[in-house]
Amino acid sequence: MKPRTDAEHNERMKKIQAAQAKKIATKTVEKGLLIVHTGNGKGKSSSAFGMAARSIGHGMKVGIVQFVKGTIDTGEKRFFDRFSDEIEFKRMGEGFTWDTQDRARDIAAARAGWEEVKRMIADPAYALVIADELNIVLRYDYLPVEEVLEAVNARAEMKHVVITGRNAPQALIDAADLVTEMTEIKHPFRTQNVCAQKGIEF
Repeated sequence: MKPRTDAEHNERMKKIQAAQAKKIATKTVEKGLLIVHTGNGKGKSSSAFGMAARSIGHGMKVGIVQFVKGTIDTGEKRFFDRFSDEIEFKRMGEGFTWDTQDRARDIAAARAGWEEVKRMIADPAYALVIADELNIVLRYDYLPVEEVLEAVNARAEMKHVVITGRNAPQALIDAADLVTEMTEIKHPFRTQNVCAQKGIEF
């Protein structure tokens, strides 16, 4: 029921505050998380890069490996290159599969990128490792999901790993601590013929 007066509102907020404080007091576990961003909507990589910026702000070292997307000049790469002491950003893809049209080359690029991710996961210097668009690689069976799960499950206790991309395999979703599915409601590319724009898509 909606409060009718300021006093009723304040009383209701006090009760909510007390309930929230009680709930938060029970949350005492700290651990490295396996995080998956998937779904057809925009924002999977953007959200992961937001966590990278947040981690850098806390003095944590970050590793990012981009699969598939190729060597397009992106704003995030330009930005993170300013923080080369805190973040290692490697673009390992050679472009979308419909552009490369070479499955063997795509598989080789995926393997090279995955070796970099594994190196970062194994290196105690990295607090957060982002495997951007790895789900696409898994969808096309360029890498076995079992190998990915083995590496992330063997990571250090406090290491966070974020995996992005559409069509996350169910085995990865089941293993993850946090899964977010981005849902597309409307996109100007489809509704208004708007092209990918600097600062928004790249």
